[in-house]
Amino acid sequence: MNRPYVFCHMMCALDGKIMGGYMGTPQGRAAGDAFYDIAFGKEPFYHHQGWLSGRVTTDDNFTFYRKPDLDEDAPVVPAGDFIAQPDFGMFYVSVDPHGKLGWKSSTLRYVDTTAHVVEVLTERVGNAYRAFLRKLGISYIIAGETELDHGLALSKLKEEFNIETLMLGGGGVLNWSFLQAGMCDEISIVLAAAADGSPDTPPVFRAAEGISESKALGFTPKEAKAMDGGAVWLRYGVNR
Repeated sequence: MNRPYVFCHMMCALDGKIMGGYMGTPQGRAAGDAFYDIAFGKEPFYHHQGWLSGRVTTDDNFTFYRKPDLDEDAPVVPAGDFIAQPDFGMFYVSVDPHGKLGWKSSTLRYVDTTAHVVEVLTERVGNAYRAFLRKLGISYIIAGETELDHGLALSKLKEEFNIETLMLGGGGVLNWSFLQAGMCDEISIVLAAAADGSPDTPPVFRAAEGISESKALGFTPKEAKAMDGGAVWLRYGVNR
């Protein structure tokens, strides 16, 4: 298999929402702690080398909707990928097909985890944005003409950064697109003992026109475990 093993690891409310007011409840905070410990704690269950999220999730958590500082007159950069720090050890991979994220640094900090930023771009991203990433020392790979080529992205992540195991971490549209593309091997859900009933917050999975289909998939239960604070950790294999 010329790609990493991919597990989708998410925290959600009892109504399947991955964001919202429920996160501020005692039960939501307990589930958040369990979510982090499973993937990033001192004794993590998954020994992965990177985690991957979409542009909106990245803006919500790390770049905060800043605009990139672009130089439209920047010298033309070499074609193809830019691999800045292939041996960093932990990578944050952001799918940014159109080159919109306003990064300030080539690394980020998530609680106690430091990661090198890797952008996944498409061929449509212009020279100014590629030069912007190079100036910051942010790695990028090209995967697709105008839309994400899931298989190509994963194979490059394995070949260029030695990522053998990759966490898929949202949002719902990206999660579902990887499942529909047959590029996700396991589902890991930390279910908080809370909900808020919001009609506007996103779910764990969501189809989007032009990106994925609302085609049903089946899963095989692997494990269910009670956690502190009323949370439940659920693991499923993905049926092919």
